[in-house]
Amino acid sequence: MVSLFDLFKIGIGPSSSHTTGPMKAAGRFRKALAGNPRSVSVARIRVTLFGSLAWTGKGHATEKAVVLGLSGHAPETVDPDEAEIRFIDIKTSRRLKISGSGEIPFDPEKDIVFDLDRIVPGHSNTLTFAALDGDEEVLAEETWHSIGGGFIVRAGDEADARDGPVEAPYPYRNAAELLSVCAAHSMSIADLVLANECALRPRVDILTGIDRLTDVMFDCIERGIRATGELPGVLKVQRRANNLFGKLRAIRPSNAQAPHEPMEYVNVYAIAVNEENAAGGRVVTAPTNGAAGVIPAVLKYYRDHCPASSQAGIRSFLLTATAVGTLCKMNASISGAEAGCQGEVGVACSMAAAGLTAALGGDNNQIENAAEIGIEHHLGMTCDPIGGLVQIPCIERNAFGAVKAINAASLALRGDGIHRVTLDQVIETMRQTGADMQSKYKETSRGGLAVNVPEC
Repeated sequence: MVSLFDLFKIGIGPSSSHTTGPMKAAGRFRKALAGNPRSVSVARIRVTLFGSLAWTGKGHATEKAVVLGLSGHAPETVDPDEAEIRFIDIKTSRRLKISGSGEIPFDPEKDIVFDLDRIVPGHSNTLTFAALDGDEEVLAEETWHSIGGGFIVRAGDEADARDGPVEAPYPYRNAAELLSVCAAHSMSIADLVLANECALRPRVDILTGIDRLTDVMFDCIERGIRATGELPGVLKVQRRANNLFGKLRAIRPSNAQAPHEPMEYVNVYAIAVNEENAAGGRVVTAPTNGAAGVIPAVLKYYRDHCPASSQAGIRSFLLTATAVGTLCKMNASISGAEAGCQGEVGVACSMAAAGLTAALGGDNNQIENAAEIGIEHHLGMTCDPIGGLVQIPCIERNAFGAVKAINAASLALRGDGIHRVTLDQVIETMRQTGADMQSKYKETSRGGLAVNVPEC
């Protein structure tokens, strides 16, 4: 299984696969280099980005992520403001401190290569680190794949134990098995996931960790609502969450609220998170940065707009969402570079729909139904960010994904859990669709809106 704390990770924007993953991979290479006796001879480090990392890495801050990782920073702990200062310092000084070899010359403009021509087998998001001596001889070299959601795998290895499958007392490989195991043990999906997590860490740590994740999600919404101005990048996109929220608050005293007003707030919550993500702020990967606004927006809808909300319900929400995210990761993909946006916002919608259904008292069959609806109506969605930036259409797309999740939960809760299409069938369809999708529609900015809105 995949741990809740691997699926939901605290980090910085704008991308889990293009920022968080490369930063972690750079950190792993730095650590390996420190233990290499030849590290004292390192005179230069060269980083080569391939595939989607090369095509959209500049818009996704991959260069910054690599520099920070090589400097010893980790996405879970780095302060976003400090990260920007440190990156600028290294770009200006063209010096990099590597453990075991002191400072070495490092010019990101020359030593980080965006290879737009080669595709490396294994995954579209691939980067290679090479440590060279003064004669340009390779002293150490590693290739890493950033496989979505901040998960990384070194080429030739299985998924790292901290980032991949772990043993669980109640294992399941698909939704049918998940429902069967729950029925056999008279457990809810949330209870089963919690029991699996307890095999890894104490229950109190799990609950405290979940509360920490939700606090970061809600804080991100509040920061996004307060912030104004222009997002970084050539598109010059203006933040909207603050203005939208102000307009909603302004009409409250007039009794002019629309019947669908809660959905308007959900739009604001999701947009606020993804504007923070686009600005490189602190977010929770859920299950990716590009889709980071869906689950927080639906969680805040549950907490602030549902009369029966509770802390227990919030915890049940994330535990249940974890099961759905695990199924999608194991049997398809949560990487936009591999499956398109159906694997990011589509999966986030499915997770949020399942979580909300559980929090509102739905049974396991209704939860599975809600998850199925959430993915089904994102099938075929491409990932074509304009300018390689996680802004258009990504920010608005999270708002639509959140509203769809609430609708999916509503439909499932009004039903009896019996439905024609299963969650396993739509996950397999998503996998097949992603495999059939042309590469230009999978986070390369070489198709779709990215080429048909050139004036941006």
